[in-house]
Amino acid sequence: MAIFVPGLVVLVVFYLLIFAVGLWAAWKKWKGEEEDKYNERQMVGGRDMGMIVGSFTMTATWVGGAYINGTAEYVYTPGLGLYWTQAPLVSIPCLILVAIFFAKKMRTQNFTTILDPLQYKFGRYMGVLLYIPALLSDLFWSAAILAALGGTLSVIIGLDVLISVIISACIAVLYTLVGGLYSVAYTDILQLIVVLIGLMLALPFAFTHPAVSSIATTAYDSPGWLGTPDTATIGLWIDFVLILTLGGIPAQVLYQRVLAMKSVRKSQMTLVIAGIGTAIFGLPSILFGAIAASTDWNATEYDSAGKSPLENNEHYYILPIVLRYLTPTPVAVIGLGALAAAVMSSIDSAILSSSSMFSRNVYQFTFRNKASKRELEWVMRCTTICFAIPAAAIAITVESIQNLWYLCIDVVYVVLFPQITSVMYLDPNTYGSLPAYFIGIILRLGGGEPSFKLDPFIHYPGGLNFPFKTFAMVVSFITLVVFSYAAKYLFEKGIIPEKYDIFQCKLARGGRSIRIDEIMEPDHVYENKTLGKETETETSKL
Repeated sequence: MAIFVPGLVVLVVFYLLIFAVGLWAAWKKWKGEEEDKYNERQMVGGRDMGMIVGSFTMTATWVGGAYINGTAEYVYTPGLGLYWTQAPLVSIPCLILVAIFFAKKMRTQNFTTILDPLQYKFGRYMGVLLYIPALLSDLFWSAAILAALGGTLSVIIGLDVLISVIISACIAVLYTLVGGLYSVAYTDILQLIVVLIGLMLALPFAFTHPAVSSIATTAYDSPGWLGTPDTATIGLWIDFVLILTLGGIPAQVLYQRVLAMKSVRKSQMTLVIAGIGTAIFGLPSILFGAIAASTDWNATEYDSAGKSPLENNEHYYILPIVLRYLTPTPVAVIGLGALAAAVMSSIDSAILSSSSMFSRNVYQFTFRNKASKRELEWVMRCTTICFAIPAAAIAITVESIQNLWYLCIDVVYVVLFPQITSVMYLDPNTYGSLPAYFIGIILRLGGGEPSFKLDPFIHYPGGLNFPFKTFAMVVSFITLVVFSYAAKYLFEKGIIPEKYDIFQCKLARGGRSIRIDEIMEPDHVYENKTLGKETETETSKL
C-alpha cells in the first residue's frame, strides 16, 4: 500500500503541534519554580491544578486509542455487539466510586502514588511486589493504545505499523520527559478537542454512505450489532462488568490527577465530570461500530475480492477502516488526527505512571533512601524510556486491542483492588498482604489467558461462564483480612512472641499498628519505617 502523502503531512504537523504544546506547558510550569521541585512537578504537577485542566486531562486519560478503537471493534464483532461493550457504561460508576471512597483519603494525606499507602502500611519490599501488577497493567494499556494507532496509520495512510508505533512512543516520551504531568495535562486538552471534532465530523459522512444500511434495522439482525444476552455466558458478562468498574479504581493514572488538584473537593468534582465525559466520548465509537456492522463491504473499495474486514481478520481496526472507506479523503485524514490524539492522550499518562512509581516507591523508598533530587530526576527519565520499549514491542505483536485493554484492568482488579481497599478502610498488615498477593495471582492465572495462549490449569465449575477473575479477587480479599487479623490477635495475645514479628508490623502486646488515616496530618513530621531508617522523616505540606 502506497503512502498517502497528505495524511502523512497532517500527522507530522499534528505531532509537532503536540510536542510544541508540551514544551510550552513545561516552560510555563518551570518559570519561577525552584529546581528541587522537579520530582513533585513531574509526578503530581505541583498539586495546584485547576478544575478545567483537571477535567480535560482526567477525561482524556480514559478516552484513549484503545477505548475509542476497542469500543468500535466490540460493537462490530458478531457475537459480541453492544451487549459486551461495557467500557462506556461502567466509566461513570468507576470514577464516582473513586470520588466518594478514595479521592479524599488520598488527597488529604498528600500521597504521591497509589503505592504510597500500600508501602507505608505493608513495608518497602511488599511495595516492590505490588508495583509489578501496576507495571504490567500500564504496559498492557500502553501496548493496546499504540496498537490502535499502528492499525490506524496502516489503514489510512499506508504507514508501516512498526514505524508508526515507534514514532508515536518517541513523541510521547519526549514531551513527558520535559514537562511531566503538566505537559501531559495541557496536551490532553488539545487532544481531546481534536478527538471530538474529528469523530463528530466523520459520523454524518459514514452514516450517509450508499453502502450503509439503517443501523436501526441491522441492530436486530442475526447477529445484530446490539448483541444478544445469553444465559450461558451471564457469569462471564458479570465478571467483565465488575472488572471494568472496580479494576479502574487502583489505577495510578487516576491518582496522578487526583493528587495534582488544588483541593479535595475539586479532585472529586473532576472525577465525576470525567466519568460523564468518558461515557459521552464512547458514543461516536459505538455508532461507528454499528455503521460497520450495517455496511455492505462488497459495495465499497475495501477489498477487490469482496471480503469484509471480519473475513480478513481486520475487525481490530474497524474504526480506521470505516474512516478510510466510508468517508471522503479529507474527512478520513481529520479522523486520523482524532485517533492519533486519542492515543497520545493516554500513552503519555501510562508512561508517567510507571516511571513515577518506580523512581519513588522502588528506587528511592526501597534501595536508595538518600538519593539526591538530581539522581531521582535521572532515574525517572531513564525509567520513562525503558518502559516505552516493551510497550511498543507488545503493541507490534498484539491481536485484539480491546482484549489487551481489558487485560490491563484485569491485573490490578485481582491483585491491587483488595490491597488498596483494605488499607483505606481496614487495618491489614503484611502477614495478610503477602499470602493474598500470591493466592490472587495463582487463582487468576489458573483460569488461563487466551491473549498469551496460556491454558488453564485450574478447572473452575461452569467452564468459561464461571467468573473466576472476580472469584480470585474475592478470595484474595478474604485471605488478606483473615490472615491480617489472625496475626494481629496472635501477637497481641502473646501467643506468638514479638521476636517472630519478621515483617516488623509491631503487633505485639503494647504495640499498635498505625492506620492510614493517622500517617500524615497537616504540618506533621512522621516516622516512616518503610524508608528503612528510623531517623528518616517526611513532612506533609497540605
